[in-house]
Amino acid sequence: MGNIAIDKDTISELRGKGSWRTMSLEVDEDEHSLEMHLPYIYKTFENRIQEIKLVPILVGNLNFQKEKYYGEVLAPYLDDEENLFVISSDFCHWGSRFRYTYYCASEQGYPVKLRSSDRRRPDGKPIWQSIERLDWDGMEAIATTDHSAFRRYLEDTDNTICGRHPIGVLLAAVNHLFPLPADGPVLRFVKYDQSSKVVSPTDSSVSYASAYLCLP
Repeated sequence: MGNIAIDKDTISELRGKGSWRTMSLEVDEDEHSLEMHLPYIYKTFENRIQEIKLVPILVGNLNFQKEKYYGEVLAPYLDDEENLFVISSDFCHWGSRFRYTYYCASEQGYPVKLRSSDRRRPDGKPIWQSIERLDWDGMEAIATTDHSAFRRYLEDTDNTICGRHPIGVLLAAVNHLFPLPADGPVLRFVKYDQSSKVVSPTDSSVSYASAYLCLP
């Protein structure tokens, strides 16, 4: 398709503002989130590709305070209307192969862990609907733009949202710019889907969600 230029000036500037590490070639080859984004970014800006520059950031396994730290570092860049942030994340990875089999039979029920050795369908709502409710609860927490609310959701559910830390960094940046309660930022989810509709504890699926964030 073509090349996307790297913003070396901004990268150099960021190195002077926080604690960063450069990915090794081995880590870069194992990590796929950026390379999955690049064709979409290129296609979106195809007619203006010479006008954009990219700052690739891989977010590791950060704790809450580190998310807050990097959110504060990146906040001025988020506040700059010349910049667009693209955050990568799937949602729930469900199934024994992901070591996550959270299930809630009803809206008022308590969650349990299903066992793949039990091939019977649960008596309550279908598993895929339980996953959907789990994900929507997370999406609702994110939509509040409250970094702490999203952290509490993850602590309560352990949902296997692979991009939970970059999402946390984004929310921390928003909270730094607009301390809660804030009426300014708007974060809305526009699409949700699952790779398959899980009905048996032996099944598995990955959820997907997309949202946009607008700052005043």
